[in-house]
Amino acid sequence: MSAQAETGCCPRFDVSNWDEKEWIWQERRFIKDRVISFFHIPLNFSKVIIRNMQKMEKAGAQNPDNLMLSDENSLWSSDLYIATDKEVADAHHATLNGTFLSKVFEGPYRDAPKWGKKFRQMLEKKGIAFNKIYFWYTTCPRCAKVYGKNYVVLFAKMI
Repeated sequence: MSAQAETGCCPRFDVSNWDEKEWIWQERRFIKDRVISFFHIPLNFSKVIIRNMQKMEKAGAQNPDNLMLSDENSLWSSDLYIATDKEVADAHHATLNGTFLSKVFEGPYRDAPKWGKKFRQMLEKKGIAFNKIYFWYTTCPRCAKVYGKNYVVLFAKMI
């Protein structure tokens, strides 16, 4: 049985593949969309995901590693980057380039500000300069409840 078949939604997350790993991305392909938020609480996250996954399915595109990065750039919205393996019609495309460091956190979504602070402190302690942090919410709330764990990965784009 595949991991995704357990819930029919999000696959189980393997922490060991992502915790404190360095990633070098050159033209890493994503679909970019906007999520409306209220004080960083997403209001239409599911609809944005569903809309883009339908476009990807129609194009025969895959979502490598189930990777979806959120750039929490405003109290009122965030940019969502959904990894894709090919061009998708009627979608806004973006690429990410550079070296990134990832760190896995676990707990309720409300702890995201604490994770951001801890991650920044860890980076500063290691002397790592960075200019952007992305969040990857690895499972939806329903699947996190089924699995008993809610993992979120933070990615720092290093300078």
